[in-house]
Amino acid sequence: MFAMPGKPPVTLTPAAIDQIARLMARENAAGFRIGVKKGGCAGMEYTMEIAPEAGPMDLVVEEGPARVLIAPMAQMYMIGTEIDYEIGVLESGFKFRNPNVVESCGCGESVKFRDTAEG
Repeated sequence: MFAMPGKPPVTLTPAAIDQIARLMARENAAGFRIGVKKGGCAGMEYTMEIAPEAGPMDLVVEEGPARVLIAPMAQMYMIGTEIDYEIGVLESGFKFRNPNVVESCGCGESVKFRDTAEG
């Protein structure tokens, strides 16, 4: 587990901070882990889970009572991302505003990231 000096790689809205803090308290968790995996029609999907402890290579972002653990495979894709929590009439959930996404599927569940070779 490590924290980066300077500007955090992700930012959290007040709604995301509140929801993550609620989930952590309910589960007595060390943090909320975010990752990516291959899948979906656009190629990649975000993963989210309540983490009982931080992994040795997780990047840690803390804002108030919320602690986000970014899994090693996701770290390069998450830089500059704003995480929000939106409550709607039909559905509620976390929303990622990620400048590294170049394409997303119609349902919003999967994304394609900018080629990391482009820098």
